[in-house]
This record gives sequence, C-alpha cells and structure tokens, in this order.
Amino acid sequence: MTAVWGLAAGTFVAALVEFVEALTIVLAMGLTRGWRSTMVGVLAAAAALAVITAVVGLAVGQWLPRSALQLIVGFLLLGFGLQWLRKAVLRSAGRKALHDEEEEFREQQAAARAAPNARTGWDPFAFVVSFKGVFLEGAEVVFIVITFGLSADRIGVAAAAAAVAGIVVVLAGVIAVRPLSTVPENTLKYAVGLLLATYGTFWAVEGLSSVAGRPVTWPGGDWALFAILAGWLALSRLLVASTRVRVAA
Repeated sequence: MTAVWGLAAGTFVAALVEFVEALTIVLAMGLTRGWRSTMVGVLAAAAALAVITAVVGLAVGQWLPRSALQLIVGFLLLGFGLQWLRKAVLRSAGRKALHDEEEEFREQQAAARAAPNARTGWDPFAFVVSFKGVFLEGAEVVFIVITFGLSADRIGVAAAAAAVAGIVVVLAGVIAVRPLSTVPENTLKYAVGLLLATYGTFWAVEGLSSVAGRPVTWPGGDWALFAILAGWLALSRLLVASTRVRVAA
C-alpha cells in the first residue's frame, strides 16, 4: 500500500508540473490568437497521448517478463530522476535560473503576435504550437505513467493520478485565466526528481537481482522506499551545499 500511495503521489506531482507548463503555452495562444484552433490542437494532442499510453503500455506489459520490466524501467526512472535532480540542485545552488511561467507566457505571446494572421477562421499557427506544447509536455507524463504503472502493476492508478492532475490544472487555468506562476514549480520538480530516483533505485535493484537469478527483497519491503528517499535527499542537499561553496570561492 505504501508503494501505491507513493506511486500515485509521484505521478500526480510530475503530471502537475508538466501540465502547468503546457497550460502557459495554451493560454498564450488562446488569448492572443483565439481559442478555436488552440483547443483543437489541445484535444488532438490529448487524443494522441491517450492512444500512445494504451498501445505502448499494453505492448510492453505483455512482451516483457516482470524481472526484465523492473530492470529496464528502474534504470529509465533512475536516469530520468537524476536529470531532474541535477537541475534542481543547480537551481537551489543558484547556478541555474528558476523557471518563470510569467516570462514564458510573455515570450509565447510575443511569438504569437509576430506570426502571420490567419486569413480564414482556421489558425494553423495556434493549432501547431498548442499541439506541440501539450504533446511534448504530455509525453513526459505518459513516460511516467507507463513506467510507474507497469513496474508496480498499477497502471490504472498512475493514469488516474495523472488525469486528476490534468483536471486540477485545467480548472485552475479556467478560473485564473493566467499562467499559474504561484505554483511552486521548481520545488515540485525537486520533489519529482527525488521520487523518480527513489523508485528507480528500488525497482532497478529488484530487477537486476531477479535477472541475475538471485532475487532479493528490500529490508522492510515497501518501507525501504523511505530510506532510499532520505538517502537521495541527503545526497542532493550535500551537492547543493558544495556547489554553493564553489560558487562563493
């Protein structure tokens, strides 16, 4: 049960971050170029992502044995999580600029105003930009849903958590009609990096031991996730501190 709740929380937070960034692009296109073509692009991207999730999830789940699945997914999540953690450490240490949704919104609006005006009711620019923004940000959500869900045999839970995150962001965007700049996005990205690295470590070790023919279980079972999370958090804070020292020097 601990792993299931952690999976749901990790998927929700990761999806929330990606959907907030997609919302910024959609709002910029909708408010500047019009909503018709923008929303068609959003719906087309959502449909494509849903099909990819279903097809890839079903194919991978049927073709790969569980031990190989855990090994591959574990290393993928670990690599993906370490990328997020690296950026979070650099931001926390002042070596990388914090992501600013307001600035991103202004840049997208400027690009929308500079693009040629549509001569008909259909706006290809708004459609393409909205489709691309939602699809690219959503692709990361699909990756997390598939990897988290298949490894824990809870793809329904992961998909539901991502869907709830999407609904929350959409409702907030409809109410605010502006970028969700008050969302602590960089802190959430730090948390997602920790969760991905934690689950990646957990499943990679289990998968590696099973493939090697010497299956092992973590002491305490799923509760070992908390110890792994604490280890990654401690290591990341040490890296932040050491990076700040080097900058000051």
